[in-house]
Amino acid sequence: MKNSNVYFFYQEVSFAFRNRNKLKSFLVKMFKKEGFVLKQLNVIFCTDRALLEMNRRYLKHDYFTDIITFSLSEKNKPIEAELYISVDRIKENARINIQTFNQELHRVIFHGCLHLSGYNDKSSQQIKIIRERESHYLRLYFLK
Repeated sequence: MKNSNVYFFYQEVSFAFRNRNKLKSFLVKMFKKEGFVLKQLNVIFCTDRALLEMNRRYLKHDYFTDIITFSLSEKNKPIEAELYISVDRIKENARINIQTFNQELHRVIFHGCLHLSGYNDKSSQQIKIIRERESHYLRLYFLK
């Protein structure tokens, strides 16, 4: 996909990531459906160790997580952001939730994008809503 504004980076991890261009195009459309313009999204795949260190340093949380989302956008401007994703957590969560790695990977990416679109997951009601939106986008993505 030429002139894409979605970029993937790999820090100390590697895995087979097929259909990257399809995903890049889908994410642009996803943000548009949510009422936002995507200027640039960097998706950085890393290890549990690296994400734990970021979680401790920037969020003061001392636990493993599958994703940390950083918005770099100015208020009311197109979205610029970074998603840091633990490949170790994706593998573990896929196993626990009886999902494929690919399904879990996309769920987590969509989750981060939903955060950037204003969704939260602090309360049980917010969690229910963001999970419904994740499922909605997973169906749209994998049915096409």
